[in-house]
Amino acid sequence: MNRPEEITVQVKKSKLKTLLLITFVFIGSYASIFIIYPSSYWNAYINMPHQNIIIDILANLFFCVTILMLSLFIDRILEKKISWMIHPLRRLLIQIIFQILGALFIIISLAVIYYLLGKPSVTPHANVGLRQALYTMISIILWSLMISALNTGDFLLRNWKNATIKAAEYKVNAAENKQLAAEIELQSLKLQLDPHFVFNNLSVLSELILKDQQLGYDFTENFAKVYRYLLVNSKKQLVQLHEELQFLDAYLFLIKNRIGDGCTFLIDIDKSKLNMSIPPITLQLFIENALKHNRTEEENPLIIHVFSNENDELVISNNLLPRIKKAPSTGIGLKNIISRYALLSDRKVSVEENDQTFTVKVPLI
Repeated sequence: MNRPEEITVQVKKSKLKTLLLITFVFIGSYASIFIIYPSSYWNAYINMPHQNIIIDILANLFFCVTILMLSLFIDRILEKKISWMIHPLRRLLIQIIFQILGALFIIISLAVIYYLLGKPSVTPHANVGLRQALYTMISIILWSLMISALNTGDFLLRNWKNATIKAAEYKVNAAENKQLAAEIELQSLKLQLDPHFVFNNLSVLSELILKDQQLGYDFTENFAKVYRYLLVNSKKQLVQLHEELQFLDAYLFLIKNRIGDGCTFLIDIDKSKLNMSIPPITLQLFIENALKHNRTEEENPLIIHVFSNENDELVISNNLLPRIKKAPSTGIGLKNIISRYALLSDRKVSVEENDQTFTVKVPLI
């Protein structure tokens, strides 16, 4: 959608183009008459009263504006009915016919007006013969066609310019999307092979096996589920929400056994939303982001709430418990999710932060 400033610029350009066309046609009309009419006509014209000359100039200006407006009007109407891009030959023939008919209509209308007004003698008609009158009528038709040709040329030039700009934008977007896809794939690969993630969970697993073999077995099962999901779905564009939640359940099992009661997870998803879709690993990225930037203390736990709302959005919200020493961050996780949604949907990811909470809303597709 065009911004107000762009609309204002377009209106100014349109007015300037119309003014230049009027000037061009007005001067050109006198140049045509100068060629067609004999010198005796111009001698008589110069000797007319000044009042008559002014009236003649104003009448000619009105006539040029009328021809111009009618020509542009015909072009606008035909553009809605027959596009140059789809039927160029048909458009050309019909446009020529309508422009000629429009010019003849104006000529006849003005002739009738002059007749009804009693053929006022503003210009030296006595010096104008039938041949000059015929040539004048032909020149008017040619000027009408010339206006149409100039307007059409301007239209086609603007279309070509816009098409060139769009083609360049598509190339840039394609390059950006290719780079984005590479970054997403790289990020997914990093998630799959993150040595810290593997080391931390293996350390927890070794401790659990010594303390509680059943819990160690359950931890191993959920660890395998997490990696299986990453390997199978990391390159998919979308997965159903119930699949992402199953993955999240296994992932949270690992988190809870790793950090204990320092973090509380509240999951509240409407069952009617479970068959809707979401980019894979979205929830994991947001939860990992919350854990990375906030403290996890048993006496004051980090609370991460995941729920759906009536706008078909998935909301991930957490209270803010900033770390004393901030963890380094590139923000690539959140940027990737936002960029992925830009490719998949017209709806956008919403990020809200205040003094108490950090909230992200992602549309369900």
